[in-house]
Amino acid sequence: MPIPTVHAFFDRATFTVSYVVADPETGVCAVVDPVMDYDPSAARTSHQSAEQLTATIREHGYQVEWILETHAHADHLTGAQWIKAHCGGKIAIGENIRQVQQTFAGLFNLGGDFPTDGSQFDHLFADDESFSIGKLKGRVMHTPGHTPACISYVIENTCFVGDTLFMPDYGTARADFPGGDARTLYRSIQRIHRLPADTHLYMCHDYMPGGREPQWETTVSQSRQYNKMIRDGVDEDSFVEVRENRDAGLRAPVLILPSLQVNVRAGVLPEPEDNGIAYLKLPLNKLGGS
Repeated sequence: MPIPTVHAFFDRATFTVSYVVADPETGVCAVVDPVMDYDPSAARTSHQSAEQLTATIREHGYQVEWILETHAHADHLTGAQWIKAHCGGKIAIGENIRQVQQTFAGLFNLGGDFPTDGSQFDHLFADDESFSIGKLKGRVMHTPGHTPACISYVIENTCFVGDTLFMPDYGTARADFPGGDARTLYRSIQRIHRLPADTHLYMCHDYMPGGREPQWETTVSQSRQYNKMIRDGVDEDSFVEVRENRDAGLRAPVLILPSLQVNVRAGVLPEPEDNGIAYLKLPLNKLGGS
């Protein structure tokens, strides 16, 4: 089995981990969950995080084939378009992004001309669809629960799980976003946990519990043995009770409103209005959270 070369990049501002996953034989690579920097106090975008990825891509002479989104993130803006503009590649996400687009097109009043068919993305993956990165073989797993469109990418002996799982000392994703469901999340994680025990699991986030340094890699075996919320022996009803109780006390992510407006567009910012300025909307009194 070919072994992917994995480069990880931790963005402390959003606690996000992005990846460059490369075939060491051909130099073809994929980018997973890139970040666009966003300063909410000034509504200013920048690209330092994405530049770190592209610098690594150029340093190693990689050729970008895919820009892979695990879902429409609610905690950071995607840097997918910036990566594509500078390095090429096809932007891909799960086909259930259509459901997410339909939900948030209404919340943000995006208008009748906003496509909710996923056409902003270059490719929509179906569950169990195969793809390649050079000579590396990949497979898509639909792993909903955090959102209805979440997918995980199994690439040889690695799996990029998005927000579905976190490191064992933190637990799992929340399941209270529109279309989310704790019971569905439990079943998705069981699907991940049925991968071979030595499969390397790569997280999309790490919140550094207890103040430890950031971590983003574990294995199926370690997750099944040590995950504080969903280790082996935790039944579905028990997980759902704990997850829903925890979600009830969580605040909405700081960047959820700007992130979703951009991420359902595959990272394209809104068009400037007649004064030459582009705007993001803030729908008032529509999000839950304490």
